[in-house]
Amino acid sequence: MINDTLQRPFRDLRISVTDRCNFRCSYCMPAEIYGERYEFLSRKDLLTFEEITRLTSIFTGLGAGKVRITGGEPLVRNEIELLIKSLSEINEITDLTLTTNAYLLPQKANTLKKAGLQRVTISLDSLEDSIFKQMNGRSFGIERVLQGIKAAECAGLTPIKINCVVQKGVNDHTLVDLARFFKNSGHIVRFIEYMDVGNRNGWELDQVVPAEEIISMINASMPLDQIPNSYPGEVASRYIYRDGSGEIGVIASVTKPFCGDCTRLRLSPEGVIYTCLFAS
Repeated sequence: MINDTLQRPFRDLRISVTDRCNFRCSYCMPAEIYGERYEFLSRKDLLTFEEITRLTSIFTGLGAGKVRITGGEPLVRNEIELLIKSLSEINEITDLTLTTNAYLLPQKANTLKKAGLQRVTISLDSLEDSIFKQMNGRSFGIERVLQGIKAAECAGLTPIKINCVVQKGVNDHTLVDLARFFKNSGHIVRFIEYMDVGNRNGWELDQVVPAEEIISMINASMPLDQIPNSYPGEVASRYIYRDGSGEIGVIASVTKPFCGDCTRLRLSPEGVIYTCLFAS
């Protein structure tokens, strides 16, 4: 077990397997910057699956129990299920998950489950097709994502968490409908305050809808009660519907930063270690 200089224990490992993505979400990889001429990492610069597995074995020996596969979009990495299978054989891993935009999930869900993946987190910023197309920057409709969610559910990649980045004046008026759609489904929608990501998304504070406002909007039509976090270092504040029909979360990364009890370490596609998204 290791602690950082602030005596926070290392528990969570985030592994980025690629810097590429099939979406161009305005808050993450805006198309005007990540266009046709943008040079992504070449294949030879990426860690191999064998290298990632070896490093993960070392990290789990230092305290990591939760391992999350990310990108870019991890499902665009060829034969990602082979990596999942190797990682699933590491006994110290207690929670093996993957974050995806779900576009490629309909044909991948069963394969990933059989390889040893336990659950998925899926990005879905709105149920309104026009807004979703605007935010993903590639004019992809929501139907394929909903198919991915259904495929993950059928494969047993549960509980499914659904992440929604909230941007004022863009999708904030659709939040209640999103919450209502997944109420009673067993899936957990998590609303994330719009945040700066590497100074490339034109972020401004007035584009942020505070978490308290998000909860107030949903609570007005579907009453909520706050419940304790599941574990130390959990980023989402948890709320349950008062009628017992499910749970949502809010991630107040801007108005109520949760850096104080962070337990994460990140491994980049080319093998660089970061303790924070904003580390240099």
